[in-house]
Amino acid sequence: MREPFSLGGETVEAGASRTIDLPISRLSTRTEINMPVRVLHGTKPGPTLFVSAAVHGNEIIGVEMIRRLLKNVSPKRIAGTLLCIPVVNAYGFTAHSRYLPDGRDLNRVFPGNERGSLAAQLANVFTTEILARSDYGIDLHSAGMNRENLPQIRFSPDNLGASALADVFGAPAIIASPLRPGSLRQTADEAGCTMLLMESGEALRFNEYAIRIGVRGILRVMAHLQMGVRKQPAPAASAVRSDGSRWVRAEQGGIFRAMRNTGTMVLEHEQIGYISDPFGDHDTPVLAPLTGLIIGRSVMPVVNQGDALMHIARVRIPGTADARLTAIEEATIDDPLFDEDEIM
Repeated sequence: MREPFSLGGETVEAGASRTIDLPISRLSTRTEINMPVRVLHGTKPGPTLFVSAAVHGNEIIGVEMIRRLLKNVSPKRIAGTLLCIPVVNAYGFTAHSRYLPDGRDLNRVFPGNERGSLAAQLANVFTTEILARSDYGIDLHSAGMNRENLPQIRFSPDNLGASALADVFGAPAIIASPLRPGSLRQTADEAGCTMLLMESGEALRFNEYAIRIGVRGILRVMAHLQMGVRKQPAPAASAVRSDGSRWVRAEQGGIFRAMRNTGTMVLEHEQIGYISDPFGDHDTPVLAPLTGLIIGRSVMPVVNQGDALMHIARVRIPGTADARLTAIEEATIDDPLFDEDEIM
C-alpha cells in the first residue's frame, strides 16, 4: 500500500477520498473562510494532479466541470493523487465577484505571502499546500463579465510538456500565451509543475458545450499521465493552434452588432460587425485586423470608444480549421459520457 497523502496537517489513506478544509481567515462576524480540497489518493503510485476553479470568484464554469469530473473517477482505481479545488476564491464566489474583498485580483499576486494582503495570504496557501505537492495542474477559467470565450487551452510557449498535454486535452483551440507576472501559471512554471489553463464560456454562466470539452479533456490528460483512468476517445480533430492573439476595439461609441460568433475563422479585412448610432443613421464597419479564429467576444451591445469587441487568435495556415472545429463540436454534442439530464 502507498503511504498516506498529507495535506493541511491531515492525512488521506491510499484508496480513499476526503475533503480537507484549508483555513484562510475569519470574517468580521467570526465566520471561518476555508479553501475546500477534495483529495483522491489512489492505491497505485503516480503523479499528483490538481484541478482548480474559481480563482476569479465569478468564473463558475469550472466548478461544474469538477463536479462532473468527480462522478467519473474513483480513488480505488486511480494511480497517483488527484486534488480538486472547485472554489479557490470563496470570497469572490459567494459575492459573485472576480476579486477579493481587498479589491485585488488573486491571479496577479502569486506565489503570495503569509503576512501580506488577504489576496497574498490566499495565494500563499494555494502555493504551499497545493502547488508544492503537484506535478501537474489544470486551472479552469471563463471570460470576464459581458464576454464569452471559445473553449481553449493556454500554455507557456517554452514548456514542451505543457504543449504536449494541450494536444491531448482536445479543446477547439490552443494558444501559446506568455506567462504573466504574479499569475498561478507563472508560479507553477517556476515550481516545475506543468500546468494548463482552460478558458471557456462567460462569467456567472454555465455553457454545456464548454463543460463537456473540459471534463473530457481532463480525463484525457489523466489517462495520458497513466493515472488509472480508462483510455479516452481521441479528439475528433486536431485543435487550431495559435502563437498570438489580438483584441479588436471599438473606434467609436454606439451599438455593436456582431456578424461573426466565437469559433469562426475570419480573414484579414473581413467585416465582422458594425457599430451604429441608436437611430441607425450611421453604420461603421468593424474589420478583422488579421486572419484567424475568433476565440472571444463581447456580449454587450452598448460600447464606448476603445471597448474590446472581438478577440482573434492568429492562424497562419487556416487550411481545414473550420472543418476541424465543426468535427470537435459535433463529437462533443454526441459524447456518450454525458447523460441527457446534465444538459443545461
